[in-house]
Amino acid sequence: MSSETNQVATEQNSTLSAETPVTPETVSTDWKANLSEEIRSDKSLENIKDIESLAKSFVHAQKLVGTDKIPVPNKYATEDDWNAVYEKLGRPADPNGYKYDLPEDQKIDETALKSFSDQAHKLGLLPGQANGMVKFYNEMTAASLQEADTKATAAREASSTELKKEWGQAYDQKISQAANLAKTVGATELFNQNMADGTKLGDHPVMIKAFAELAGKMGEDTITQSSGPVFQTPAQIEKEIGELTMPGSAYWDKRHPNHQAAVTEVLALREKKNQV
Repeated sequence: MSSETNQVATEQNSTLSAETPVTPETVSTDWKANLSEEIRSDKSLENIKDIESLAKSFVHAQKLVGTDKIPVPNKYATEDDWNAVYEKLGRPADPNGYKYDLPEDQKIDETALKSFSDQAHKLGLLPGQANGMVKFYNEMTAASLQEADTKATAAREASSTELKKEWGQAYDQKISQAANLAKTVGATELFNQNMADGTKLGDHPVMIKAFAELAGKMGEDTITQSSGPVFQTPAQIEKEIGELTMPGSAYWDKRHPNHQAAVTEVLALREKKNQV
């Protein structure tokens, strides 16, 4: 072939290359395509969409290599398996390792606290968790006691108001007699019993009146009598006034020799009643 022929062929090829672009083969976008079926179908690669994500996952995994890892026990785990986990998490070596932040002035039931520590250790509680539970229990108990005390105080005040209204100046005397009788018959402990609403039985007006009435019926028995002056209740004063002002009595008969005495006594009783 002559040099002219070769030159023509070369020019034709150059022209063909310039006018007819070569279409490259389509590159697969599935980065898992070149992996074996076993690896490609592994669930650990399910959410990794590209090589970049795979690299990040690998780097993260490498950083975890050598760190202290705690395997999560499954349903077949033994008590020893769980104990190993608790110890790695920070559970004390024994129940005596628990320390509690308790108020210095608080009375502590050492037996109950020891029982709690034993149970806390058995359940794998960390020191902070155990201390938090004791603190929560103490606060809840304190709030409950405060509420009970508030109710008891309110009950005593209501009872006192009711009885003072009924007994007047004889209030202290009646209360003393009721308390003396309760002490004599050994009912003091009964008075301290809590009722369903948290108030004490001895603060209930019905109970106090029952003992005061019984003490009154015992008359001059020094065991039940109170010290100091003796006062009448408004009801007793009213009863005495009624007896002095009965129809046909000296109070109504001006000619009766005891008329003025009766009038004076009735006026004194009414004044005493108004002072109650």
